[in-house]
Amino acid sequence: MSSKIPLAWLQLTREKTRLIVALAGIAFADVLMFMQLGFRDALYYSNVRMHSSLQGDIVLINSQSNAVLAMKSFSQRRLYKALDLPAVQSVHPIYLDYASWKNPITGRPRSILTLAMNPEVNVFNLPGVKENLDKLKLPDVVLYDRSSRTEYGPVVLNFEQGKSVTAEVRGRQIKVAGLFTLGASFGADGNLITSDVNFFRIFSHRQRGLIDIGLIKLKPGANANLVVQQLRSYLPKEINVLTKEEFIDFERNYWASSTAIGFIFTLGTIMGFVVGTVIVYQILYSEVTEHLAEYATLKAIGYTQNYLLFVILQEALILAVLGYMPGWAFTMFLYKLAKDATLLPVFMSLDRAIMVLVLTILMCFISGAIAVRKLEAADPADIF
Repeated sequence: MSSKIPLAWLQLTREKTRLIVALAGIAFADVLMFMQLGFRDALYYSNVRMHSSLQGDIVLINSQSNAVLAMKSFSQRRLYKALDLPAVQSVHPIYLDYASWKNPITGRPRSILTLAMNPEVNVFNLPGVKENLDKLKLPDVVLYDRSSRTEYGPVVLNFEQGKSVTAEVRGRQIKVAGLFTLGASFGADGNLITSDVNFFRIFSHRQRGLIDIGLIKLKPGANANLVVQQLRSYLPKEINVLTKEEFIDFERNYWASSTAIGFIFTLGTIMGFVVGTVIVYQILYSEVTEHLAEYATLKAIGYTQNYLLFVILQEALILAVLGYMPGWAFTMFLYKLAKDATLLPVFMSLDRAIMVLVLTILMCFISGAIAVRKLEAADPADIF
């Protein structure tokens, strides 16, 4: 075994320029796969952070709702009927809508997602919300997401400097009374949280009594899946009853299957894999072709086709590992750039790092397996 590994290494390092080109090609393919997967996961993660923050067990939405981007309201009476079930401890209506926020400095309008609740109970497990609940009881007051994009203006900077921050939201003057952290997403560049009373002041066209999300907290020890089944039988079909986990999956599946974005990122990953396979194949095929006489000599002295295949696959493995490392390092740099520029949660995960490494090895092995077919032409009788 030890004598085989140096042969593969020596074959690769004999032409150092070709080796560098091969590693650059593999690194490029890895970066392409990393970026596509990173953006795809950032898409999914960013769009379910609000869902994950809900402090409840069961969620009610209109059955015609597709995602936060396209929520349909329903009567809050449906939510309060859930209190008839013994396992239900409390219910909490949540309102959401998109409003036009005017940059306090430039006056430029930009859409912002507004979330609302009864400030007596905190339903969002987000930094900065709990300590500012009492402020939301004041009229025309909101909490501003400190992770919103900078196009909304220097809101966070001015607030942290102790300045009074006001802005026009849907033609109404509001005051920023505190900051919280949620984060931008593909569906919203910025977020506000306010009280239900202030929500209807801002969205005067909205009909009172209609809610967007119904959150249900169960009594300790209650089985959420069992209660969901009971609610589905008890409530009208117009209400979609979901566990919190199902609500998260509901939003994620919308972006994955009902929009072109998820498909595009997946296709980009596949293209990166194909590009890498072609690059490695070209390198290994050229290496086999140029050393066909040497391989024929090995055959003549008794080495089998399987042995030569093993050498080529070792070369492929070496290329995969050496090409992966600079690809991973450069991706970390690009992830930071993307995160700073977009404020999206673009970060490296262990699962993705392992996945791309496995794809890289598979990519190189496929290339090696195809290139090694050239060795079948290495007939000692023809060469000598």
